[in-house]
Order: sequence, then structure tokens, then C-alpha cells
Amino acid sequence: MRFGITAEQRAFAEALDDLLTEADVPAVDRAVADGKADSAVALWARLADMGVPALLVPEVYGGIGGTAVDLVVAFERLGCHGVPGPWIETAALAAVVATDGRLLSRIADGSARVSVAAPPWAPYALDCALATDVFLLTATGLAPATPGERLWSVDPTRTPWSVVAAEPEAPVDPIVRGRGLDTAALACAAMLVGAADQMLAVTVEYVGQRRQFGRVIGEFQAVKHALADVRVAVDFARPLVHGAAQALAAGDLIAPREVSAAKVAAATAAARAATAGLQAHGAIGYTQEADLSIWYLRTRALLGAWGTVGEHRARVLDCLTAV
Repeated sequence: MRFGITAEQRAFAEALDDLLTEADVPAVDRAVADGKADSAVALWARLADMGVPALLVPEVYGGIGGTAVDLVVAFERLGCHGVPGPWIETAALAAVVATDGRLLSRIADGSARVSVAAPPWAPYALDCALATDVFLLTATGLAPATPGERLWSVDPTRTPWSVVAAEPEAPVDPIVRGRGLDTAALACAAMLVGAADQMLAVTVEYVGQRRQFGRVIGEFQAVKHALADVRVAVDFARPLVHGAAQALAAGDLIAPREVSAAKVAAATAAARAATAGLQAHGAIGYTQEADLSIWYLRTRALLGAWGTVGEHRARVLDCLTAV
């Protein structure tokens, strides 16, 4: 199995990097945290022009008709830059499970920003104030929903809402439903890998500048070892994410196990990067002025999103021990 990406996918990732670097995403995150969604909507439109929400939408509806590998390439860059908004719900879940051609066309052209509650992995809808369409994914179908109570999140850029189904649901095939949930978990894993990589880069830059006892702290062995452990964890997680994407794209029967293994590895790497980054930065890492805090809080929120580490470990075990 090939875990590498194609030249076309690499060029796509580089183009996303260029766009998101120029867009100053940390400033967008801070605006969203303050309740100002305009800049996030504008960024969504720019990413839609590049085809990000259209990646998994069938070509007949104006989409790209891509694969899960294309999706993880894009979502790793979204995670690396800390892009806010219901991207997983729109581009990874709704694009797979929705049956309404008009909705799929709107997802593809970027005019639909979809939030979906999908119990038990995602019991709340995310960013209903930013979303244009809200749904509840039940065991049997996808139902339009209305937001209820706004809840608290450790990440101020990710606002969860309780929802209530407002109209009859459109039936969703159980196999399609399962594939949609696996795609969402995989996209979350890719975002965690991207966030981990960025936290490592930010921390390496910081420890190369901060001085203590007359030396830059990056020269201390304890700091070197902690960051080396993060590098190893990220480099082990990324192939698992790409391997799971290959299995999902091929419709492999072991794809659910591979997705869960990827989510566990990505969450572990991101948690290690967040801890090491905060320890290296010290108290300044907690502050809103420090960019590290954006990825740190996003990581804490994503660790439990689309299945916790414990839930995915249990699913791996169930798959391995199934008769």
C-alpha cells in the first residue's frame, strides 16, 4: 500500500498553505472567539473556491468526486493553520451521507455551511451561528434540526449546540451512515496531525529564541528529548491516517479498524505536542496573545470529538477479536 501523496495532492496542499498563511487564520480564530463570524465566512468562501468542501461531493452535483486521501491532505492543512468552522461536518460527513442533490450542490459551491449532530460520537451540533444548515443524524436518517441550547467548549472557536429534529428525516443507508462517521473521524484525525505538526514547529522556533541561564532553552537535553518524542509521534501517526484513508477509499472491510487506529495515534501525538509546547512556553502559552493557545485549545476539543481515544481503542479491540 502506498502511503505517500501524489504530486497533484502535494501541489494542492502547498496552495492551501499559501492561501491560509496569507489569510492570517489566528486573527480569524480570535474574531470567531469574540463572536464575529464575518472573517470566518469569508475564509470559507476562499477555501470553497479551491474546492475544499467539494472534495467528496459527486461530480454530478458540481463536486470533485475525490477520495478520502484527498480529504486528509486538505484537512491536515486546515488543522495546521487552525481553520475554524464546521468543516468536518460539512466536507466529511454531510458530503457523504446527504441525499438531497440541492444540498450537495450548495456544499460543493461553498454556499452551504453544514452542522450535524451525530450521537453518540458527536452529540451536539457545532457552530450553529456560523452554519447555514443544521441536521441531526439518527440511526436511520438525516433530519433537518433547529438549534436549542448553546453550550460551553474549552475552545472558544468551537461552539456546541443541542439540537432538536424539526422535520421528517431523509433515510440514510446504514452502510453509508457508517462510512460517513468514519470519514468524519478520519478528518478529525488529519486535523489533529496538522495541529500537532504546527505546535511542534511553533515550539521549536520559540525554544530557539528564549534564553535561560545564559543559553537558549532549546539546547537543554530535556527540551530536546520532549520535542523529539513529539516528532516521532507525529511521524508515526501520519502514515496511519493515510493508510486509513486508503482503506476507506477502497471500501476495505478493515477500514473502520484503521480509522480508529489512526484517530488514537493522531490524538496521542497531538496531546503530546500540546503538553510539550505548553511546558516549553511556560505560562505565556496559556495566554490569548500566544498563537500556541489556539492549537492547544483546538486539540483539547478535538481529542474527544468524533469518538474518544477510549472508544476508538475499544473498536480496534472489537475488530481484532471478532470471530
